[in-house]
Amino acid sequence: MHYHTLGSSDLNVSDICLGTMTWGIQNTQADADDQLNFALDAGINFIDTAEMYPVPPNEQTYGDTERCIGDYLRRFPEKRRDMVLMTKVAGSGFSYIREGSEISAASLTQALDASLKRLHTDVIDVYQLHWPNRSTPHFGKHWPGKTNPCGVNREREVDGMRDILNGINQAMVDGKIRHWGLSDDTPWGIHTFLRLCQDMDIPKPVSIQNEFSLLHTKDWPYLIEMCALEDIAYLPWSPLATGMLSGKYLDGARPKGSRWTYVQRQGLFRDKDPAQEATRQYMEVAQRAKLTPAQLALAWCQQVPGVTSTIIGATTMAQLKENVAAFSMPLDDAILRQIETVMRRYPAGF
Repeated sequence: MHYHTLGSSDLNVSDICLGTMTWGIQNTQADADDQLNFALDAGINFIDTAEMYPVPPNEQTYGDTERCIGDYLRRFPEKRRDMVLMTKVAGSGFSYIREGSEISAASLTQALDASLKRLHTDVIDVYQLHWPNRSTPHFGKHWPGKTNPCGVNREREVDGMRDILNGINQAMVDGKIRHWGLSDDTPWGIHTFLRLCQDMDIPKPVSIQNEFSLLHTKDWPYLIEMCALEDIAYLPWSPLATGMLSGKYLDGARPKGSRWTYVQRQGLFRDKDPAQEATRQYMEVAQRAKLTPAQLALAWCQQVPGVTSTIIGATTMAQLKENVAAFSMPLDDAILRQIETVMRRYPAGF
């Protein structure tokens, strides 16, 4: 296992970050225990969760993923020192989470205290803003006409970001969080937070996690360049495009119990013809490389300059072992050229 400094922090994190968003719906507490034990034994020290999880989100299971991790830490408190633990505060959009309110200093404080209790820990290593308050080109809104930056009230947004930073700063002063990070944000969001942090003398974000995969490369090279030059760790989430790059959803297939069989997750905006055809061709490249399709996609993500750690998830131990193995399977130049050929043909799968 390789380790890297997480942005400007003092934390060293593994190449692999264990994502947990299926714990509580697709995975049981026993599954979570097994995955955590396997990951820690494999040298994975980076764990990511969120108050909103599990996914698909709903009021009945809200917070259950954090409870799974917390139950593990309650029984094995000595394991906490082996983890770099990240969680996230949810923004607006869910009426059952703080009545659908935006992220603010007040809502962040309330959410953080609840997460600490569920996780059975005194401190969060990296506390992340799950998504910006403004509408951004993520979750299928990256195509022309889906968002309108000219309609954003810049002054209101900056005032809100300043308020959020006050809440983050207080949480750091109180010892509840060590560092903070972003998620599903843009170059403007990063730039504005950096400027405000400098003006307010508050530590800057140490990381950002955005969706990034062979089918969804919109952050390369511009946002990732900004992260690299500003010492902010870039953490891809959904490097398998919610499982699509494994090939299991080709031609309309929906394996029993898979994510796309769940309400809200039936392919969403990702199940497009170009993504299907690109996946088919990446599977052929993987076969020539003697890798599984998932391993090809993960190994590619790992080698992208600027990527610090890749967030992976699995619903079975077999999947987890397959995915972890990918990070010790470097891709040679011939395979990378074949990947580039497919990518040039399908630069935006969805």
